[in-house]
Amino acid sequence: MSEVAQLQLIALSIVGFGIVVLLFIKSTFVRVIGFVAIVLGLFSLMSLAVPQLASLPPAEEKVDIASIKTPTDIAAIGQTVFFSKGQCALCHSIGPSESARCPDLKGIGAKLSKDFLYESLTDPQAFVYQDFRHGGVPKEYPATMPAINKDPIGLSKNEILAVIAFLQQMSGEPISVSTSELEIPGKAPSAPVKAAEAAAVAVAQAH
Repeated sequence: MSEVAQLQLIALSIVGFGIVVLLFIKSTFVRVIGFVAIVLGLFSLMSLAVPQLASLPPAEEKVDIASIKTPTDIAAIGQTVFFSKGQCALCHSIGPSESARCPDLKGIGAKLSKDFLYESLTDPQAFVYQDFRHGGVPKEYPATMPAINKDPIGLSKNEILAVIAFLQQMSGEPISVSTSELEIPGKAPSAPVKAAEAAAVAVAQAH
């Protein structure tokens, strides 16, 4: 017998108890208890009649390295992650939207580099934006989004790179994410280089 069936049987027993009390007990106080038992039992039966859906964490979007031939394949996976496990569409829109609670991402792939996007997604507090439109001390606007490579979202490096490829593609930009950057299952992951660190290395190499 399933757990739901057991709960339904208990609710029916409570309703039956209440009916017996109302039929055979004359004491007002006990009859009130019986009436309450009937109401609670009926409410329980109604709630148990509603289909129960298991609340499961979103499944990881499997990135089959062998099946990826072009950057477009990576962007296709990123589109799926963007609208499913990544939960990006819950707050962001791609194009003007009155319901969006966070910045519009249309064209974001053309405005920001791949390294900056990666850092913004994994360390949103790395940069704090300031509003200089008013006199006095500028107002700071720290990022409110979570680091998507940590709980509760927990995207893998491959999933994050796929989302970046999707953002670049929908911005009309060449996809700079290559298949060589994707982590092969079982291989030790390489530490991502932050945008600021990458710039410092580039300057050092130039000198």
